[in-house]
Amino acid sequence: MKVSTKSRYAIKLLLDISENERRGNVSLRDVSERTGIPLKYLEQIAGMLCRSGFIRSYRGSQGGYALLKKSGFIKMGEVVRAMEGNISAGYINDGEAIDKFWRGLYDRLNDYMDSVTLHDIEEEEKQLNQIYDYYI
Repeated sequence: MKVSTKSRYAIKLLLDISENERRGNVSLRDVSERTGIPLKYLEQIAGMLCRSGFIRSYRGSQGGYALLKKSGFIKMGEVVRAMEGNISAGYINDGEAIDKFWRGLYDRLNDYMDSVTLHDIEEEEKQLNQIYDYYI
């Protein structure tokens, strides 16, 4: 299984919004500057995330984007499936004995993605940043 840049950028967008929304709605222009993701691509991804119920857009001078759910309730599997469609690990239901293998792989992959939340990734990033911020 190969995950497209769309999914990777969607997760980066959600992480950035979660990290910065306490200061107000987050503009895609600011996200683009912080992440290096092209603004036009962020606009497409944000539209998909809005339609999927992860974020909401606000218009006006204080406009931008905000999460619709707390980060602990946003499962990475849901995000990836919103961007990619259903994830399959191979040909399933070929009528062959190997189908059980593909089904098991598919189930484990989706179970793992659904076990990780946006909050989990935020916490891991904080820990990594603490390691790299260590000075002597």
